[in-house]
Amino acid sequence: METFPRQQATGCHRIVLYGPESTGKTTLAQALAAHYQTQWVPEFARDYLQEKWNNSQETCGLEDLPQIVKGQIQLENEAVSQAQKWLFCDTNVLVTKVWSITHFDGYCAPEIVEAVNRYHYDFYLLTSPDIPWEPDSLRDRPHQRDEMFSAFLDELKLLKHPYAIVTGTGKERLQNAIQALEKWLVNPKSSF
Repeated sequence: METFPRQQATGCHRIVLYGPESTGKTTLAQALAAHYQTQWVPEFARDYLQEKWNNSQETCGLEDLPQIVKGQIQLENEAVSQAQKWLFCDTNVLVTKVWSITHFDGYCAPEIVEAVNRYHYDFYLLTSPDIPWEPDSLRDRPHQRDEMFSAFLDELKLLKHPYAIVTGTGKERLQNAIQALEKWLVNPKSSF
């Protein structure tokens, strides 16, 4: 069984940008970090899988998922020491779990499921697929965006994690995310 790094403790609010591909998670993570003058954690899988594609024209396999979880938490642990009140994570282990289930016939490795239960995040911003699809060499489900969104939403509900669905384009999307975070601060157990 794979051993993943411990999640470094912090007094910051850990916020996850969560949802299907090409729904603006990276853009929103960067914008929220700038707004709150803090750090954001990039998506480890993007660079890892792009390098794999560039070297061998191979897509993500089950064997890659533990490396992605490990790399993501290492990036998060590096960023947390410089974060101020907030840490915005452009994905997390729960994204990896959902991706595994949807791409590998319902299977997710037990160590990834265990990591989902072990790592703690305060709030999830679920990004709606209401913005245009932007193709690249890694994205693979342009016609299943609603189905993927439902899979992400179902997992949040199953685990009873607090979340808000973020919609809109550009500045409107950012403002909707900020409003959701401000509501969450007042009522941290709720979803919006």
